[in-house]
Amino acid sequence: MKGQTALVFPCPKPNRYSINALLGAIEADPALRDIEVFLVEEVEALHSCIGEIVGRYRKAIVGISFFSTQVRDVGGLISELRTSYPGVLYIAGGPHPSADPADTLGLGFDIVVKGEGEETLPALLRAIERGGDLARIKGIVYSDPEPVFTGPRPPVDLNRYPPFSFRHRRVGPIEITRGCPNHCLFCQTPRLFGHRPRHRGIHQIVEYVRLMRERNLRDIRFITPDAFSYGSPDGRTLTLSAIEALLGSVREVIGREGRIFFGSFPSEVRPEHVNSETVALVVRYADNDNLVIGAQSGSQRILERCRRGHGVEDIYQAVEHTLSAGLKPYVDFIFGLPGEEEEDIRETIRVMEDLVEMGARIHTHTFMPLPGTPFAHESPGRISQALEDVINRLTASGKAFGSWRHQYEIASRIPKTCTS
Repeated sequence: MKGQTALVFPCPKPNRYSINALLGAIEADPALRDIEVFLVEEVEALHSCIGEIVGRYRKAIVGISFFSTQVRDVGGLISELRTSYPGVLYIAGGPHPSADPADTLGLGFDIVVKGEGEETLPALLRAIERGGDLARIKGIVYSDPEPVFTGPRPPVDLNRYPPFSFRHRRVGPIEITRGCPNHCLFCQTPRLFGHRPRHRGIHQIVEYVRLMRERNLRDIRFITPDAFSYGSPDGRTLTLSAIEALLGSVREVIGREGRIFFGSFPSEVRPEHVNSETVALVVRYADNDNLVIGAQSGSQRILERCRRGHGVEDIYQAVEHTLSAGLKPYVDFIFGLPGEEEEDIRETIRVMEDLVEMGARIHTHTFMPLPGTPFAHESPGRISQALEDVINRLTASGKAFGSWRHQYEIASRIPKTCTS
């Protein structure tokens, strides 16, 4: 006898944290315990997995979360899958589908989860199992035959959902903050998650750390747009007591044999929030030897044009504080930002070389126009020969690293159809 419903998630490395959160939300819903979930690490194995499922389950669903940089590959994949398995239901979610659901439906998906998925995806799965009316499920877009948006959901309360799934052994960094108060014109984060930060409570964070320790998982990392904004009601005013309470509580549970990483990958910190007090907390409680600092440009004019909310001097001071504390500054720069002129490039080069001389490493990126942002219809970043020469020189000496060249190559592929 066939089972009821199977859900297949492709889990490529860039999307693993999103999938972890969705699996945690499914795991927390008692009504979905009978759904069989299949995780496919390699795209090459997807065809065989779906082929086996189609014959064994009454309903087969493929869920794909993806970024704008993955659109071309995902579009080709969905075209192949629909041809081979037309009876499967294809659901999309993540940054690109949320920002441009009409384009995503046009790729061949049946339904798009628009925005946060912890509440929407379980509700959608319940409706699919029971043959419910899609129009009653908030937070989705489907074709009828034109795209129909069922309306937004309120922002998710992080405390109601696990950050990952123990059942499926998909355990990773703990998301502690969602939402960003800043208005950077190139960034999808505040457009997807709102400008008001939402923090996971310390009690819940500590409980997941305890569960991780019981499973001998002793490296604790966090997902947050700005680690030093934890506990802040507005994301701008630092709440040092909340940061210390978080780190102190986690250290108490994980012990000295465990490791805490705070303000380093996969999160970062804003330059204006790096001071002697915040870095002292990292040194006291955490184990990372570096801070990832989001500078983005060495031109004051470009920083203002992008509405970064900090200045060039904040970048210098952040690096000084980081070095004074014995930590290594890894400083993010985005090359080819809209409106950049030769003088802006010269200023960015000068700042990068100053920071390297001080002891920083440069993390290199190329501007990519992302749907849903005010810069969605700007041209992809262009790298001048002078800047490329500097990047190559710094990279060869180990003073710069990053994916700027790969991003430069794929930037022109990103669709520019979204104006929302």
